[in-house]
Amino acid sequence: MAKNRARTAYVCTECGAEHMQWQGQCTACEAWNTLSRVSVGPIKEPGLGYAGTQSQVKRLSEVEAEDTTRLPSGFAELDRVLGGGLVPGSVVLIGGDPGAGKSTLLLQVCTRLALDVPVLYVTGEESLHQLALRARRLGLPTGELAVASETRGEEIAALVEREKPGVLVLDSIQVMQLASVESTPGSVTQVRETAAFFTRLAKQTGTVVIMVGHVTKEGSLAGPKVLEHMIDCFMMLDSPAGSRYRTLRGIKNRFGEVNELGIFAMTEHGMREVANPSAIFLQRGELDSPGSVVTVTWEGTRPLLVELQALVDGVQSGYARRVAVGLDQQRLAMHLAVLHRHCGITLADQDVFANVVGGVRIGETGADLAALLAVLSSFRNRILPKDLIVFGELGLTGEVRPVASGQQRLAEARKHGFRLAIVPWANRPKDVIPGMTVHGVKSLAGALDVIASL
Repeated sequence: MAKNRARTAYVCTECGAEHMQWQGQCTACEAWNTLSRVSVGPIKEPGLGYAGTQSQVKRLSEVEAEDTTRLPSGFAELDRVLGGGLVPGSVVLIGGDPGAGKSTLLLQVCTRLALDVPVLYVTGEESLHQLALRARRLGLPTGELAVASETRGEEIAALVEREKPGVLVLDSIQVMQLASVESTPGSVTQVRETAAFFTRLAKQTGTVVIMVGHVTKEGSLAGPKVLEHMIDCFMMLDSPAGSRYRTLRGIKNRFGEVNELGIFAMTEHGMREVANPSAIFLQRGELDSPGSVVTVTWEGTRPLLVELQALVDGVQSGYARRVAVGLDQQRLAMHLAVLHRHCGITLADQDVFANVVGGVRIGETGADLAALLAVLSSFRNRILPKDLIVFGELGLTGEVRPVASGQQRLAEARKHGFRLAIVPWANRPKDVIPGMTVHGVKSLAGALDVIASL
């Protein structure tokens, strides 16, 4: 029988690729002098599988598929992004910029959860005194929450074995370390091995492990890309500059919808849920201006009304610029080409700027038509009706293609007082919507004809 011994491997600090021996260049990413030695040893008994049980082969029909009871976090917006709550044995990673409110949100969640289940909050970046001061400033109940200040993974595992928490919070994964890994905390190798250690721990004990992750200056999660693959749920907490609102978006979720969005407001008493996020992003100015259109984007499982703004101005620097914030810049340039090819309107000598108000990023195609109509509104200096809603995907042949959940989008717009709508022909409602006039269009030229008649 093979002994349960640790083995030595060499891991690239740039891409995380593993090599059997040291060499000057990583064969995966071709980076030089990036291999570091790692002592890899099992954290479970020999002969046991990933989840700490004997490996067995079963027919899929023999596997029990009972619904798992989720733990509600106490925040409906967070539960929405999670897919209904925390799943026992799952690993959740929440990332975001410094000061976005990751630790504040988790501290609020933990103090609420601790009233029902054992919770262990492990901080590696703050002292327990700092943690207690924050909790007191936020007015949180702290009587049931267990806390510890530790960065050593082996010691934290011992605390889990002794305390047996239902939820374990690691703040943050970048400062955690394993004694068996010869690398500094925060390095690619250390983050990779530490995350794998706690992932196995979660599966073996059934504990919910929540990791806090930092982001790089490019806005991506710091550490190896494999970190996002091994966890069950990955969320990003965004904090638009100068805004007190925070958007929590689900990037990956094995137990719920992807791209689900939760809205919070940062106050002096911590994070507060925003019950009606559409009302926030529709705080338009009192003066009507050209270049403004409201669209309904679909975020996860709900519609969200946002304002699109565009500014078209003559070229100032010798070549036309295309700048988009919150939208796909390449897609905007493509639609300007569609506008020229199928409607005869050229903006080759114009700078085009587009922005989504409120710091929201739109990743779906339902905002195509609205973005282009906002550009035309600014170009022609024509104010569009304030009670107009627009959505639809734009094809390269100039057709307006239908989008998913069109009826729910119209219902959301009607609820907020919109009385005019330009939508794809296939998204026209079967029944008349009281108080709303819906124009179904088949092409971009048809949408321009509707605008001209308003």
